[in-house]
Amino acid sequence: MLPLPSPYTPTIESALYKQQPSDFVVNEQLTIAFSETGEHLWLNLQKTGLNTNFVAKLLAQWAHIPIKDVGFSGLKDRHAVTTQWFSLRLPQKQAPQLDFADFVADKLATNEHIQIQDQHWHHKKLGRGSHQANQFIITLQEVIGNRADIGHQLALIQTQGVPNYFGEQRFGHAANNLTAAIELFEHQTLNGKKIHRKYDQDKISLYLSAARSEIFNAILAKRVTVGNWQTPKLGDVMNLAGSNSIFVPDHIDDTLLQRLAAGDIHLTGAMWGEGDLKSFGDIAALERQVIADNPAYQQLAAGLIAFGLKQQRRPLRLLAKQLAWHWQDEHTLVLDFILPRGSFATTLLASLIAPTTLPQYPQ
Repeated sequence: MLPLPSPYTPTIESALYKQQPSDFVVNEQLTIAFSETGEHLWLNLQKTGLNTNFVAKLLAQWAHIPIKDVGFSGLKDRHAVTTQWFSLRLPQKQAPQLDFADFVADKLATNEHIQIQDQHWHHKKLGRGSHQANQFIITLQEVIGNRADIGHQLALIQTQGVPNYFGEQRFGHAANNLTAAIELFEHQTLNGKKIHRKYDQDKISLYLSAARSEIFNAILAKRVTVGNWQTPKLGDVMNLAGSNSIFVPDHIDDTLLQRLAAGDIHLTGAMWGEGDLKSFGDIAALERQVIADNPAYQQLAAGLIAFGLKQQRRPLRLLAKQLAWHWQDEHTLVLDFILPRGSFATTLLASLIAPTTLPQYPQ
């Protein structure tokens, strides 16, 4: 993994981050009209100090169902206070008789907490990637930096956005997911054992995602370095904000520039896979050159194609919605914002805070 360039010079010299779970609050935003019928019990849980997979296993044990019958939309950080939905497939359409709080009472450490906040019956399982966004409330303590400069930079980020890099969480501790991806591509093994496409699918997907994300980050980094990550060129592919829709304009005019400035559309970069690039001209040449210049990226790109992933696009810009901030005291800054699914709060923080001041935690 290469260092990622930023268009901003961080105005916070240092800050303490994630000193306690309440410093990092994540609320999943999922809009759905529940049928109130069917065999899937949906639970909205607030949890502290617990990762998503562990909670899914707890729910399976509580309901006496296979883990495959527990659904959730996305993974949430362990070192945080998080709220998210889970679903349980209960063919008898009856909730477990044992109260969930009683069930978990002897299974959690003193700093771990979980409670059901809401529940509904629905006719479908909760699938991965179903939520629309996440709200983040992040507390930075012992902030060192000029308050006026920090406010000015936040206002700039509010209107201009930040590069939509994949965060370090995507790549695992010490980039282990990329190492595993290379092993997967070279030997069709995981930890030295031959892969089983059915039973290893979750791990395979994780490592393919890491490989793809690394290439995207490199393409975006190149455009940030060149200085055109927000400047449309002929050959760019546009994304309609809040959707998966893309289009390739045949010319750059004032209307397109206005839509870009308003956040209605975004420039995109390649999410590598088989098939032709959607971009063309100099933009396609830049995306191909990023891979051609790096043997490791050539290997990752070839592996993604071999595993059948298709060419896709991802916005180059991350615009936080409802970005707000206030000073709790002289050295404590609280940030509150909403990011679309698949985006990383640490990416926004990296544009504000000097490198190496934010500790990293495993999921």
